[in-house]
Amino acid sequence: MASGLSPMLLDRPLRGEITEVAVKDKPTLSPSKFVTYLACPVMYRWSFVDPRGRWYRTAKPYFSFGATLHKVLQRFHEQGGVGEVPKETLLADYEESWIEAGYDSPEESARRLEMGRELLVAYYEKQAAAPTLAKPVYVERMLRFDLGPFLLQGRVDRVDEHPDGALEVVDYKSGRDSVTEEDVRNDLAMCAYQLLLRRLHPERSVRATIHALRANQSATVGLTDEELAQFEESLRLLGEEILETDFAALKPAFKAVCLGCDFVPLCKRDPEYAAQWDAAQSEAAPEV
Repeated sequence: MASGLSPMLLDRPLRGEITEVAVKDKPTLSPSKFVTYLACPVMYRWSFVDPRGRWYRTAKPYFSFGATLHKVLQRFHEQGGVGEVPKETLLADYEESWIEAGYDSPEESARRLEMGRELLVAYYEKQAAAPTLAKPVYVERMLRFDLGPFLLQGRVDRVDEHPDGALEVVDYKSGRDSVTEEDVRNDLAMCAYQLLLRRLHPERSVRATIHALRANQSATVGLTDEELAQFEESLRLLGEEILETDFAALKPAFKAVCLGCDFVPLCKRDPEYAAQWDAAQSEAAPEV
């Protein structure tokens, strides 16, 4: 067991935890898969179904930036947080963990490196100024639960256990400038994490928090049992739709999400989509 983590839940198995045998027998869906499908079923095909999509993925600076911060905060909380880890150690770990992939230039990488350093200092100081009795029980932990047609699976950034036994899933967002309770309530992943925790620990109350690192602010929402039941039913129906979709038969159609999508070259093999793409580019081109 990693140092600094509460033993209360880690010393006993999760109720309803899925065995590896069961995992192999059923399809697995995650919040990222649901979000991708809702954004664009064709993007889902290239991301999760058709192996050709992997060759078109490119490194993105925001992925590298977020991945670095997540990894550093994971180790920070695993090692005990503010009470055990000096600020200088946190920052040294950050610089050693820096991922440079995706940046257009060394100068851009250096600017982002400094931005991340400032975010971590602000995060550390806020944690030090307002210590909490809650203790991390899961850090970067994969949770799974059987929803019937599929396994719901999600990796949580952190789950804290409060003195009253309540569980709070905390998700870091490195790209957000602000966050509200409505943002948390409407976030599919945060609802899914609450559903997972509630099903795995039915005796506990659960809530979800998004921590916007840029603003160094948080918002928290706890869904009621009725809201979780409604969400579970909607998620099950959406999952069945995904599993029944013939992705090879889908025809791409231009939409806003195409801008910046890695898979446009694949979609442009369809003549109708290629014409839509060219028309959109012509409309967006500045007049001279």
